[in-house]
Amino acid sequence: MKVTWDIFCTVVDNYGDIGVTWRLARQLVAEHGLAVRLWVDDLNAFVPMCPGADASAAQQWQQGVEVRAWPAQWQPVEPADVVIGAFACQLPAPYIEAMRARVTPPLWLNLDYLSAEDWVEGCHGLPSPQANGLRKVFFFPGFTDKTGGLLREAPLLAQRDALQQSPEARTAFLQGLGVQPAKGAQLISLFAYENPQLGAWLDALAADSCATHLVVPSGRILGDLANWLGEPALAVGDLHRRGALTVQVLPFVSQDDYDRLLWCCDFNAVRGEDSFVRAQWAGRPMLWHIYVQEENAHWEKLEAFLGHYRQGLSDDAAQALMALWRAWNMDHDMRQAWQAARKHWPQLQQHARDWAARQAARPDLAKALVQFYRNSL
Repeated sequence: MKVTWDIFCTVVDNYGDIGVTWRLARQLVAEHGLAVRLWVDDLNAFVPMCPGADASAAQQWQQGVEVRAWPAQWQPVEPADVVIGAFACQLPAPYIEAMRARVTPPLWLNLDYLSAEDWVEGCHGLPSPQANGLRKVFFFPGFTDKTGGLLREAPLLAQRDALQQSPEARTAFLQGLGVQPAKGAQLISLFAYENPQLGAWLDALAADSCATHLVVPSGRILGDLANWLGEPALAVGDLHRRGALTVQVLPFVSQDDYDRLLWCCDFNAVRGEDSFVRAQWAGRPMLWHIYVQEENAHWEKLEAFLGHYRQGLSDDAAQALMALWRAWNMDHDMRQAWQAARKHWPQLQQHARDWAARQAARPDLAKALVQFYRNSL
């Protein structure tokens, strides 16, 4: 009999939470043969991730995953063998009571946010006894051997290499999205929150001696982009040129196609958690727009990651990389930072590949979760 897993997802920040949980659910089914229910409180955020999904369905099957609407009025169900509350979301009280009533209580995991901060290693795997007698365990993704690793499907890097090593496959995929960069132009993807430094970066790209084709999946950055272009608004399919820069607005694509887009690009600007991890697997130089927190608490998370990611770079390249990421996230001079980073491009390109390879040498998050469950029996 298959081991059953319930994953609960509260959609907080657009697509980040559902992006992570949907990838995890798919992988647990496809690679580990598990029976997975994904409970989502806002299926409207799920549909863009999974073309063909029904935002109004109380229950549907997508790629082997049972996707359930998480109703405001909870209806009784039998709890699973493993229960994951993603990102500290609060499980329905009747469901928790049903967990407590089971002869063998489920393994209850709180899958937390990704962070490179030092304290994560000490908290990963720690139990938290609950007042009702249940035990909840904290499970942290991460970048070191003492964490739960990163989401990475088994065939992912081989698929990446096949696309990146085939100019024909790359061209065919991009043409399917309507993207046709000029010969010799660098291709950059942009997926970010609103950012006052966008204009300075675009100024640098427009004034560069190298042509750039910037592809922008539909999202929150479009307002700032429209302002820079002097347009009242932007829509999918829009194409604008300023100097050496061509800007193209793309539709919001499925997760698999977004992976391929990242692989095709020479540089990727990403945001949040899901696209952040996928850009690392692309093995290309990247820029992370971290989710803003009160009192700039996110800066500590940014610096913690840079402390890991910079390892292996020369001092000059590391300083240029960190200056670029800080400029993007701390409203510094993005134009100057971009030009300084470009001086170290070959090294940053090789470093991105090396980083992806080092992370891939560790167990992936889904495998780590399954092994944690087996060890708990």
